[in-house]
Amino acid sequence: MTHQTAHPGLSHDHHHAPARENDSRDPVCGMMVKPESPHESLLQGTHYRFCSAKCKTKFDANPDQFLNPAPAAVEAVPGAEYVCPMHPEVRQIGPGSCPKCGMALEPVLPELDDGEENVEYKDFWRRFWYSLPLTIVVVLLAMLGHQLQGMTAAQRTWAELVLSTPIVLWAGAPFFVRGWQSVVLRSPNMWTLIGLGTGAAFLYSVVATVAPGLFPASFEAHGRIGVYYEAAAVIISLTLLGQMLELRARSQTSAAIKSLLGLAPKTARRIKSDGSEEDVPLTHVHVGDTLRVRPGEKVPVDGAVTEGISSVDESMLTGEPLPVTKRPGDKLIGATINTSGSLVMRSEKVGAQTMLAQIVQMVAQAQRSKAPMQRLADVVAGYFVLAVVGIALLAFFGWGFFGGERGWVFGLINAVSVLIIACPCALGLATPMSIMVATGKGATQGILFRDAAAIEKLREVDTLIVDKTGTLTEGRPSFERAVSVLAGGESEVLRLAASLDQGSEHPLADAIVRAAREQGMSLAKVELFESSSGIGVHGTVGGRILALGNTVLMEQNGIDVGALADTAEALRLSGASVMYLAADGQLLGLLAVSDPIKASTAEALSTLRQAGLRVVMATGDGVTTAKSVGARLGIDEVHGEVKPADKLALVERLQKEGRVVAMAGDGINDAPALAKADVGIAMGTGTDVAMNSAQITLVKGDLRGIARARVLSNATVGNMRQNLAFAFLYNALGVPIAAGILYPSFGLVLSPIIAAAAMSLSSVSVVGNALRLRSVG
Repeated sequence: MTHQTAHPGLSHDHHHAPARENDSRDPVCGMMVKPESPHESLLQGTHYRFCSAKCKTKFDANPDQFLNPAPAAVEAVPGAEYVCPMHPEVRQIGPGSCPKCGMALEPVLPELDDGEENVEYKDFWRRFWYSLPLTIVVVLLAMLGHQLQGMTAAQRTWAELVLSTPIVLWAGAPFFVRGWQSVVLRSPNMWTLIGLGTGAAFLYSVVATVAPGLFPASFEAHGRIGVYYEAAAVIISLTLLGQMLELRARSQTSAAIKSLLGLAPKTARRIKSDGSEEDVPLTHVHVGDTLRVRPGEKVPVDGAVTEGISSVDESMLTGEPLPVTKRPGDKLIGATINTSGSLVMRSEKVGAQTMLAQIVQMVAQAQRSKAPMQRLADVVAGYFVLAVVGIALLAFFGWGFFGGERGWVFGLINAVSVLIIACPCALGLATPMSIMVATGKGATQGILFRDAAAIEKLREVDTLIVDKTGTLTEGRPSFERAVSVLAGGESEVLRLAASLDQGSEHPLADAIVRAAREQGMSLAKVELFESSSGIGVHGTVGGRILALGNTVLMEQNGIDVGALADTAEALRLSGASVMYLAADGQLLGLLAVSDPIKASTAEALSTLRQAGLRVVMATGDGVTTAKSVGARLGIDEVHGEVKPADKLALVERLQKEGRVVAMAGDGINDAPALAKADVGIAMGTGTDVAMNSAQITLVKGDLRGIARARVLSNATVGNMRQNLAFAFLYNALGVPIAAGILYPSFGLVLSPIIAAAAMSLSSVSVVGNALRLRSVG
């Protein structure tokens, strides 16, 4: 019940209640509360303490909600957004039916504990099982009733009418409501056909029962005018069963999102300023909190290690099977599992900002996007229902006029069969179900697709452009050395470069700043900082105008680097990245930073080449460094010292050559090329700008994910084609057979009951085939 005022038995006591031996738990949020908490209420002789005034206010308004919580609700979460599985553009707040196809809308983000507690499923379940006994009796009367002694043909007919009426008018009511809505909204769909078919069979039978004299003798069979109550009843029951099976199968397509939602822990262990620790609900964790993660516990939110060393299992989010060692300074991802040592961390991202929350949102968005392949099905579906109604009318009048003595009887049977067997839902679900399962499967492997088009396009890619830093390499460079033009000036070169790089987001800059601080250098404030993405940075430090970057940046500023050219070339040959430092237009020195190649890179590139991909490296690093890394990895086409505009131009040139191009990168300077490529692939370890520009994100930042994504892309497109082929073939064969095309040659007429069974199973078959994608390696 809902209380508009405070509970009648509730009084407010603002003085301290008698202290208890132990801390009490806030009944609203679950936090442990000290006895001296000022937020307290007295209800029926019991003191309840709260962590805050907000929790106390909630409790006072409705104590029963927290003291006697109801079991998990079946109804929708207030304010939740619902979407049509066939028409993702149809969205609304709260449950309902799609105005285009009549299907029940589904929550965009399913509830973790909804299980089978689906409102529509439970309603259909009740209607099916309550009406099934009546359907069985009606069928037995229709098939065997003429053998019963003591019951006339007229009595059997009236008995069938009485028994089938609740089946059609109550159990089948949702179908007629949706069918009527489709007519009102001028959007004919499956429910239009079912409503017409069952309605025609039932109304004809009612007229034949009430006024049998209206029909000619040719309509008579077994001593009565032929009626089709059993057909209407069985069609309703089979359609209910088919919808139940389909709803259950469709619920499995959201299993991936449910499993992701289930990864998040419910609580976190927070270390307070006085050093004591407390368990708090995850929703009470804020940015900057210090948290402890004990062995076997889940990391509560995204953050960084401040104390301790441990191995963390990230497989549930990245697909990487081996635990990753974490030390102070290393990043932690929420919902991963701490396997061994104890860690202390600082929270950096909470709530919707965590990687887990963003993954869930991205998967949900991709699952509800429409694949380009679906366009053909949409065009066909637009005319499908009208064509089926036309064929049903042709069958009815064709049999009536040319079918002989019992032509009109056969015409009615075949018209109903045509209306019932046609299944636009199988056509509409052909690609959405495959996309839902594939995006969920990808998420469990650390592959996030932004939309269905990316899944469909990836399999066509024949050229892959890769950045170096953070894509081929670890993206965690280490400072090697500084070289000064003046003898003994190496420390000053490092100090100035680190001071300038404080404003940069690049991993190479981070390595320089970190090295200077480790050497105890005092860094100066940087002013007028400006980043020339891909080639370097400018700024003013201590009144001196500094420029730090590659050869291109120096040339743009008219600075001669000849004095250190040989030294720089030798460092590049060893694979190091070299940055020149100039002050007030004069070269001061250079800095060398090395970034080790990822252990998985060579294997990933080998797999991609075997799949027929041409691999191209494009990096802002020096040409020599790029060629050195390329030679070690077997990459023949290497482009060094490229700006963001150059990467963009490279993508455009390859596309003009007829290539289907994918671009893999992780930095801001990669964003234009990622957006322009046919498929942009961002490393999850990179910047938000890169991930926002890409169609695919690899959570782990491992190129092997591209190979896995291509396998999934091929399997998904194949699955969609199978579904579409089945849907087209099913309707292309089923509708003519139902119309009676085989009768002249083989004497076969399709019963409406068989037509209903085939229609119910067709959608289930499409969903079942899509679920096979869960087993793709």
